[in-house]
Amino acid sequence: MGSRLEAVGEAKRADIRLLDQILGLGAVARQVDGEVVERVEMLEGLLPELVHTSVLTRAIQTAHLALESADLLWLPVRRSWRLNERHYGALEGLNKSQTSARYGEAKVKVWRRSYDVRPPDLELSDERHPLHDRRYATLPPEVLPRAECLKDVVERMLPYWYDAIVPDLLRYSCVLVAAHGNSLRALVKHLDGLSEQQVVDLDIPTGVPRVYELGPDFKPVAWRYLGDPAEIEQRAAAVRAQAGPEHLSS
Repeated sequence: MGSRLEAVGEAKRADIRLLDQILGLGAVARQVDGEVVERVEMLEGLLPELVHTSVLTRAIQTAHLALESADLLWLPVRRSWRLNERHYGALEGLNKSQTSARYGEAKVKVWRRSYDVRPPDLELSDERHPLHDRRYATLPPEVLPRAECLKDVVERMLPYWYDAIVPDLLRYSCVLVAAHGNSLRALVKHLDGLSEQQVVDLDIPTGVPRVYELGPDFKPVAWRYLGDPAEIEQRAAAVRAQAGPEHLSS
C-alpha cells in the first residue's frame, strides 16, 4: 500500500501529516485561527486517524484547531520533544533586531541560515534552558539542547520518524503531524534526500499543506502543495523574511 505525507510550513505555523498518507498543518498563532479551519477544509477529504505533535504550545494548539474544525477531537495524540522547533540557545526570546544589535547582522545571518553552525549555548543556570522546564522533567539532562543548528534538529527528529511515525503509518491510513518550520525542514530533507545546502535554502510556506505520496519503502513517489500557487509563493517569501529566534519556547 502506498503512503502519503502532507506538510504545512511554519512562520507562525508548520506541520505535516502522514498517511498511509501523511498530512500536515502548521503551528499557528491564535490571531490567525481562522486560517487553520480554511486549510483543513482544503485537505480534499484526507482525514487523519492519529496525531503527532511537539510539546510546544503553537503546534499543540494548531493540532487542536485542525481536529476541532474537522470534528475529530476524539483522535489519539502523541507528543514528543523530538518534533520541537529548533532551540536557538542564547538567542531564545530575542527578535532579529535585538540579536543583530548584540551579535552583529553577519553572525545572526550565519546562525539562522547555515546547516551546522550553532548560536551561543545557554548556561545551565539560565532559566531559558530546557532543564528548567517541566515539559522535559523526565528526560535525561544530557539530551536537552543548550543550542541547536539545523543539523542537530535533523539528528534528533529522525529517531522519532523511524520509531514512532513509520510504525503508525503501517497501522493507520492517515496520520497528522503538527510540528514547526525547522523540524519540518528536517523531515523533508530526509524524505526528499536533500543536500545540506538544499535544506538550508528550503522555505516551507506558512500554513500550506504539503502532500506526499509515499511508496512501500516510505520514500516519496510524488508530492504537491494544496492551494493557490501565487499565495504559496507569498507565504514562502514571508518565511524567508522572518526573524526566527523569538518565542521558540512557546
